[in-house]
Amino acid sequence: QVQLVESGGGWVQAGGSLRLSCVVSGSINGINTMAWYRQVSGKQRELVATINSILTTNYQDSVKGRFTISRDNAKRAVYLQMNSLSPEDTAVYYCNADIWIRLRLNNYWGQGTQVTVSS
Repeated sequence: QVQLVESGGGWVQAGGSLRLSCVVSGSINGINTMAWYRQVSGKQRELVATINSILTTNYQDSVKGRFTISRDNAKRAVYLQMNSLSPEDTAVYYCNADIWIRLRLNNYWGQGTQVTVSS
């Protein structure tokens, strides 16, 4: 069974940094686009950043210049380096990936990791 397991969330003061990690486990045939989303309680989940198989990245405007998404295909991992954090970044962060299982492309979510930024 394919799982996305996140780690690295926690509490940090404004201006601080955190690094989120997400590792894909299970029997797979490849990974296409990987992404990070975040969700504040009572609001819609929003896209933070994406990285595709040729390492092209895209970011939500509010995190450009502060967050960096990267991936390690050998480790089946995606990372989100978050710098200059502000209270507005407080949310549950979710890993997402498009994964090949045989000839079928499936979309998977991680369980989420809480990031809390205090002022």
